[in-house]
Amino acid sequence: MQTIINDLLAAAIAQRASDVYLLPQGDTYQIRLRHATGLRAWRTLPVERGRQVISYFKFHANMTVSENRRPQVGAMTWPGEVPIELRFSTVGDFANRESLVMRLIYPATLLTNAYLVPAQQTHLQQIASRRGLVLLAGPTGSGKTTTLYHVASQLSATAVVLTVEDPVEIKEPRFMQLQVNPAAGMTYDALIKVGLRHRPDVFIIGEIRDAATAQAAVRAALSGHLVLSTVHAQHAAGAISRLQDLGVATNQLRQVLTASCYQRLVPRLAEGPAVLLDLLHGEQLWTTTTMTEGWRNNLDEAVRTNQISVATARQFQFG
Repeated sequence: MQTIINDLLAAAIAQRASDVYLLPQGDTYQIRLRHATGLRAWRTLPVERGRQVISYFKFHANMTVSENRRPQVGAMTWPGEVPIELRFSTVGDFANRESLVMRLIYPATLLTNAYLVPAQQTHLQQIASRRGLVLLAGPTGSGKTTTLYHVASQLSATAVVLTVEDPVEIKEPRFMQLQVNPAAGMTYDALIKVGLRHRPDVFIIGEIRDAATAQAAVRAALSGHLVLSTVHAQHAAGAISRLQDLGVATNQLRQVLTASCYQRLVPRLAEGPAVLLDLLHGEQLWTTTTMTEGWRNNLDEAVRTNQISVATARQFQFG
């Protein structure tokens, strides 16, 4: 049993997987690893062995091992040369077959993003130095949090950085990090208000997901802070529409919104995946409604320079 656990975590960490899935399929359990470029099968286990793996993690994460129907969440630290934080979610299906999803949270020292267009990294850093609200959209596992942390870390030598997250995904000793806990009244909105009293220069808000958080983020930006946050949207222009849907007035957005970006991790031919941004700022924020021509031009240039395949360019042409 311990060998399987060790092999699984070693494989997930070596491949920088963001999530591990243990899913029942017939008379087996399939283990899958989610990477920036998709989901891959790792190993198939007999049902009983799969249940043992789930029980192992539940025990060490202080979850109720005997409860296999109701949803549970838990956490543990996986020891190693560089410890990794693990977050667990379990639930049973209609046939009482339990599944487990494990999120891996890597320390900042292990996280770096290469850029398909290196100049974009410098451009984003320059934009962030202007303060205001910077939004980042993109699917789960596209490296958004890593990008936000990198931008903030470049400022941390001369700025106080405070994060509000659910949960804290990257441990960074140079930042003040607050974790959402709704049961204790520690919502995004409440923690942003608390954070303002600490007078940080930079806020990282893990995700804007409701009207209260959106309004709190805008208020923080209006008061002169740099606010870096993520939002669910299909492109950079959609991130703006999302805040408007959450009740943020357009005149307020025009005052505080510095940039809106859409990010993907694009698989390269010879190396690991690289970040590609579709970045809107200035008047582009209010005149663009879909992916920009620059996004497609950057993909075409990456094909021409043999960084990515034609098939990859086609896959990502719409974001």
